[in-house]
Amino acid sequence: MTITDDREETAEPPVQKGVFVRVGGFAHRRKWIALALWVAVLAGVWGIATAVGDSYKNDTSLPGTEAQAAADLLKEHGAERAADTIDIVLHDRGGVDGVRERVDPMLAEVAELPNVGDVQSLYDNPTAIAEDGTIGYATVRLEVASDDMPLEDTERIVDAAQEIEGQGLQVELGGDAVRLLAEGETGTGEMVGLVAALVILVLMFGTFIAAGLPIVIALFAVGSTVGVIVLASHLFTIASWTPPIMFLVGLGVGIDYALLIFARYRAELVRGAEPERATVTAMDAAGRSVFFAGCTVILALLGLTALGLGSIQGMALSVALTVLMTMLAALTLLPALLGIFGNRFARQFTKRAEKRRAKGKSADGEGWRKLAAAVQKRPLAALLGAAILLGALAFPALGIRLGFNDAGNDPDDSTSRQAYDLLSDGFGPGFNGPLLVVTEGGGSSAEDAAAAVSSALRGTEGVAATAPATATPDGEAATVLVFPTTSPQDEETTELVGTLRDDVLPGLTEDNGAEYLVGGATAASEDYAGKLGDRMPLFMIIVVGLSIVLLMAVFRSVLIPLKAAFLNLLSIGAALGAMKLVFQDGALGFEGGPIEAYVPVMIFAIVFGLSMDYEIFLISRMHEEWVNSEDRDPSRAVREGLAHTGSVITAAGSIMIVIFAAFVLSPTRLLQQAGFAFAVAIFVDAVIIRCMVVPAAMELMGKRAWWMPAPLARILPKVELEKH
Repeated sequence: MTITDDREETAEPPVQKGVFVRVGGFAHRRKWIALALWVAVLAGVWGIATAVGDSYKNDTSLPGTEAQAAADLLKEHGAERAADTIDIVLHDRGGVDGVRERVDPMLAEVAELPNVGDVQSLYDNPTAIAEDGTIGYATVRLEVASDDMPLEDTERIVDAAQEIEGQGLQVELGGDAVRLLAEGETGTGEMVGLVAALVILVLMFGTFIAAGLPIVIALFAVGSTVGVIVLASHLFTIASWTPPIMFLVGLGVGIDYALLIFARYRAELVRGAEPERATVTAMDAAGRSVFFAGCTVILALLGLTALGLGSIQGMALSVALTVLMTMLAALTLLPALLGIFGNRFARQFTKRAEKRRAKGKSADGEGWRKLAAAVQKRPLAALLGAAILLGALAFPALGIRLGFNDAGNDPDDSTSRQAYDLLSDGFGPGFNGPLLVVTEGGGSSAEDAAAAVSSALRGTEGVAATAPATATPDGEAATVLVFPTTSPQDEETTELVGTLRDDVLPGLTEDNGAEYLVGGATAASEDYAGKLGDRMPLFMIIVVGLSIVLLMAVFRSVLIPLKAAFLNLLSIGAALGAMKLVFQDGALGFEGGPIEAYVPVMIFAIVFGLSMDYEIFLISRMHEEWVNSEDRDPSRAVREGLAHTGSVITAAGSIMIVIFAAFVLSPTRLLQQAGFAFAVAIFVDAVIIRCMVVPAAMELMGKRAWWMPAPLARILPKVELEKH
């Protein structure tokens, strides 16, 4: 594919031959039509989406794993997944028996609430009261899955249960539906990120209208895409946690792309270009970079489909569509808005530039030019210093333990966390995550084979207790609940799963011929994490390989793509290492626990793509300086490239950092981890790598940076990012 613009430089608007010039010029001239089309798309999509609602589905099935085989076996024998439940946990130091006259009416009231099937009272189940009698729990069986439970119905249950609190009685509620109620209270992170981004943009451009344009672009693109995904959730498997990730990435990328085009537009206005010519020139240069930068992000996200996991595939396609829409908005809606406000911007920006010159201030980019020159004097020292720093930050990533969060990771003051802690205190840490042993076949009945599990596990290290065997409806299979001595997220629980599968249960199979499988939510999370780890190398090869090929086509170079891939991996490693220290080891006051299994692959795909964005923005300007200069001085090209893009990259990076970091305020642990890791990665990439390491590496490579073997050059398509 070749995208060229063969116009001659004149004082008049250029002849519009390039694709991006034609698109930008059309949107600029037909500004009201372009704006009306985007408004119609946004309003239309959301109108339909609001009418039909969403149908998100969390697909955690893992064909080929033991936990999935156990679930399939139970389904085969008529033991479908039990109804989802909510636990009403009671604590009274005087004993829960003494408050029965208050508890029974409350349970009766809960039983009559919408979407409640029945309520099993703790007074009808001796095992539901702890040995010391101070803690007990009632089980509320729901008529719908937790994901489908309306938040208002869950809130009614919580309110009815906690209404009897007081006089020494504590009432807390646990279960997935209750946790979803807390996670539904989102929006703080998004608002904080938007406000912080607006402040940075105002400081950069000096006007609220100019500062608001990148945010408007992002909101139009993300809003339209989320509406499409709401509709698509009825046809495809899309997890409920996908829209916040779309907002997280789309907002950052949308502002990023619009900012880079707008910054080039402002520079053209300051040089004296008319608004229309400034627009098409910005589209001709920065617009091309945005297009190919967006393609790298989309390629990286599509690489996630190689993992073959339902929820991750849905997320990857949804976020890739979000990036595509932000790219289209930057290339079509932004020129239209520049057409509306162009004359105002021309006056404002030229006036500010004149004031700077009158005050004797240095030209924009002079500080970055000096920084590049300083790095070029000691390029090897800059590379070694950065490598040591980033290597030290990335080293902890080698110890990442994958898993899924549970109520034990919820905020200390949440009712789900307090219910979790009370159940652990009363019934043991393993009560919140029992293992499920499923058995079938053998010379004896299924129940006898299952009963053998209890006997075999007696005295097994890590097992606190087992529940009596329960047969499936057809009597051909049976289950045994195994309660570990440790909590679901402890490494000892992971080791226990391995011990049962590798040592204890195979011995029983040899004795009686029965098949034993370890399943349940805790074992399934271990299998899921393991499966992700096994498929990660293939995913990395696909993403890195495709990105290298794309950059080779863009820059006609071998060394630059290899350098970019290595540096991107380094920034990803630093982000993962920092995330491990904070969320797994508990630094900065966060609850320690395993890293969400989804997060590392999301970080790899999205950060790798975003890092390539900055690589393309920076290197394309260096390449522009290189090919347009008469002396072809590589050192000068590096300095001028950084001088013209350094402030934009750091501003764009700052906006992304504050948007991503704001998601640490989210009540959802997955969003906390993803937001933190993205923020660290962008900081490392925009500040350390692009502004220090890249100039040093380019200085050392010199003219060799732009070398490509002739046979390879003939094979690859030629893509031009800048005008000549």
